[in-house]
Amino acid sequence: MKKYRVAVLAGDGIGPEVMREALKVLRALESRFGMEFEFRQAAVGWAGIDAAGKALPEETLAECDAADAVLFGSVGLPGRDATLPKDERPERAALLYLRKHFELFANLRPVRLYPGLNHACPLKDSRIGSGIDIMVVRELTGGLYFGRPKKTEEYVVVDEEGPGGKRVLLRAIDTMVITTEEIERIAHVSFEAARLRRKKLTSVDKANVLENGVLWRDVVTEVGKSYPDVELEHVFVDNASMQLILNPSQYDVLLCENMFGDILSDEAAALAGSLGMLPSASLGETSEESGIRFGLYEPAGGSAPDIAGKNLANPIAQILSAALMLRYSFGEEAAARAVELAVEKVLTQGWRTGDIASASDEPAKRVGTSQIGDAIIASLD
Repeated sequence: MKKYRVAVLAGDGIGPEVMREALKVLRALESRFGMEFEFRQAAVGWAGIDAAGKALPEETLAECDAADAVLFGSVGLPGRDATLPKDERPERAALLYLRKHFELFANLRPVRLYPGLNHACPLKDSRIGSGIDIMVVRELTGGLYFGRPKKTEEYVVVDEEGPGGKRVLLRAIDTMVITTEEIERIAHVSFEAARLRRKKLTSVDKANVLENGVLWRDVVTEVGKSYPDVELEHVFVDNASMQLILNPSQYDVLLCENMFGDILSDEAAALAGSLGMLPSASLGETSEESGIRFGLYEPAGGSAPDIAGKNLANPIAQILSAALMLRYSFGEEAAARAVELAVEKVLTQGWRTGDIASASDEPAKRVGTSQIGDAIIASLD
């Protein structure tokens, strides 16, 4: 019996209720696949602030340190976030901190438009083409989000009409930094992902303007020589964002630096019909001792406090995030695939939460959070 310890950080808003469905699905897999999970629940986000005075309490970080992987819900409550200094808000103080603390350098976001959900995609059928099935691979620990200096400072300009003939204004500074090593390791992850898919990698940069982009393109090209079976193309980020709308089916794996990946993965998410359909995996290095690749797994959507506690949220992104955990951290490919096939079966049968429903759906199959989780468990092969 294989045993896995998972830190469960449900967080805020809809986090606890979608997390509940993901844990139900994982429990249903234990006897089928000869595995056992030890779920260690811990507070994060506003749940952490209310319980221990900070978005990432020491007890929560200790649970994550002791775990084989982290299953994360969502953090942040817009009505409360503004009451805190920027560095103490849940996304920065908890999520970004965890990414840096565990060196989770690779973010994988599979974006798939499932059969029967074309109505939920904003594109017309002629744009959808042969279908949408994209893996966005985002470098997660470099770039503008982590570069230093990062600050807002005062500066003085001459102004004859101002007090004393001058004005004091503000200047915000963010530094975009990327190294050869950071590019190499995320490029290897992307090429390996492409090998398991349709063997095409599109690298996104801004090499016509940014020094970062020139280095990015050169290093990715060099790494690509080790993967002759994978087709490599380079595209500027502005063109990539346009092509995602004009012809998304041309893409297989999209490799992006941190900020570009943040933006493009959210744009791509809309193509799947709903953020409630989009899982993600944030991965570190594989442990030589245990053979487990530590990762943090979370849905791409937010906390959606307006629908929290109403059994309205779509739990599929959280459930698919659990499937990614099975695949990338635990190497349980058969179990991961069973979850993904169960999700596809449920959607093919017409079961829908409100975010992916249409007027033509059977009213009896428009259901809530817990019912979708139950249907997925019933469909496990």
